[in-house]
Amino acid sequence: MTATDPSPAAAARPSLSAARERFLSERPLPPDVPEEVLAAWRRARFFGVPHDLAEPVTSVPLPGESVLLDAARPVLDRIAPALSLDGSLLLLTDERLRVLWTAGSVPGLDGCAVLSEQEVGNNSAALALRARSRAEVHGPEHFLDRWQDVSAVSVPVLGPESGQVLGTLTVASRLSAAGRPHPQAALAEATVAAVETELRARAGRGERVLLDAYVRAARGQNRAVAALDGRNRLVSDAAQRLLTPEVLAVLERAATGARGTDVTGFAELPEGAGCTAHVTPVRLNGRTLGIVAALDPLDDPAPPAPASPSPVALTGSSVPWRHAVGHAVELARSREPLLLTGERGTGKSALARELFGPGPVQAADAARDPGLGEALPAWQPGRPLLLRHAERLAQPGVAALNSLLDQHPDTRLLITYTPGAPVGPCLARLLDKLSARSVTLPPLRERTEDIRELLPALAPRTAPGQPPLTWTLDALRALQQYPWPGNVTELAHVVRALAERRRATGPVRRAELPDAVREGPAARPLSPMEHAERAAILEALRRHGGNKARAAAALGIGRATLYRKLREYRR
Repeated sequence: MTATDPSPAAAARPSLSAARERFLSERPLPPDVPEEVLAAWRRARFFGVPHDLAEPVTSVPLPGESVLLDAARPVLDRIAPALSLDGSLLLLTDERLRVLWTAGSVPGLDGCAVLSEQEVGNNSAALALRARSRAEVHGPEHFLDRWQDVSAVSVPVLGPESGQVLGTLTVASRLSAAGRPHPQAALAEATVAAVETELRARAGRGERVLLDAYVRAARGQNRAVAALDGRNRLVSDAAQRLLTPEVLAVLERAATGARGTDVTGFAELPEGAGCTAHVTPVRLNGRTLGIVAALDPLDDPAPPAPASPSPVALTGSSVPWRHAVGHAVELARSREPLLLTGERGTGKSALARELFGPGPVQAADAARDPGLGEALPAWQPGRPLLLRHAERLAQPGVAALNSLLDQHPDTRLLITYTPGAPVGPCLARLLDKLSARSVTLPPLRERTEDIRELLPALAPRTAPGQPPLTWTLDALRALQQYPWPGNVTELAHVVRALAERRRATGPVRRAELPDAVREGPAARPLSPMEHAERAAILEALRRHGGNKARAAAALGIGRATLYRKLREYRR
């Protein structure tokens, strides 16, 4: 259950406690037991957890080093003294729900070393880990006898690059009379936001250390140097001429495996590599985070290659985005035309300008000039040319472009194309001709883990003294669940509109997002009647602060009916 759900258990704890006793004695249950609570009790029984467990697991093997704990400890050490821990417990677990750090005390939770459902049954940390969202468990919703007087709220901690759950943060207290939300739910979310900020800062620090090591190693003319950490890659022009795909694969493996071994020395390269690679580790705070490889040719140096474009600095570290950008960079090293395709708003034009690098670029837009009658006569031979919206080219424009390619085959030409509309035979032949040198950019819905990195990049620059735009976990989840038909362009409009219009301080909440983003898409196509019904229910929930019982009463339907309809919309 999320913190915004009303709590049937909180509204009727005596009846839920009685239902739990009936469940334990295998007697028929009343019909009003929440389904999610009953399912949790059944899982505990399936795992063989004894409800009268006297002593939960008190020791488990812990990892030798924990990136999460290293980043969280400064935050937790600052928060713990300010938190009234009399009767409260602050607790950090890893992704396997092993307890890494605790402060405070709650009877029944003291000394518990692991919070997996297989060991202790239903609890908020296990729910938060599974749902990737804030979760609460109160009193008799727990399976264990020893936790019947405990209320707890947990928030998952997500990795800054992968988006994977690294662990959970829990605040537990004596049974809360107020029900949901837990009185310290806001503290839990704020603490996790601070920990995730620290994780991002540490990741950025590692990139800076890698860059510094690369700069030091590359000093001097034409030094062949590569710096790698398994995620990032810095390669000098001289090294680019020596690196074959096979050599690069060896160095990538060395960088990935460097964290646990001493990698100093010559790397074992495949036969025929044509060079040697002397590897040294790059360390931060005594820990190896990557390598620097100095390359030396075995024979005469290769002839100089044409200048490569500037490194692409567009935001995004997801695998689909990095793969597309890397492929585009490689193709752009030659002077042959390059075709960038993808849905509208995926960043084709921005990537094209990055690939051109510094210097003047002439742009032509087939959406405004489908015959290219204005753009091409003004083009200066030798100047790079960016042609946008090739899908809007008319037949004269296609002919003019073919003529330019025939007369100036060495022109640096990048073309952007948005598929969808039917194309004529002339344009189809041109696209077929360019297909061997084309790159398709992934839509934003296929790289949602990049949204966290895109948000600060898209936000307008703040005035001096003003804090940057930040986001609650709930708002981030809504942004990542929305399909973004307009891709990065649509996300940019949302971010800028919020930055310009909002008057509140603090992070952006889910309630401030546009309706379509806040509510998210339905999981299946809905009929017109269902659309109207769903809209009425969502409006009632907004009016009553997410309280489903009050929303159901306002709509004149039973609470069970409201739950059922919401489940049907998610199918």
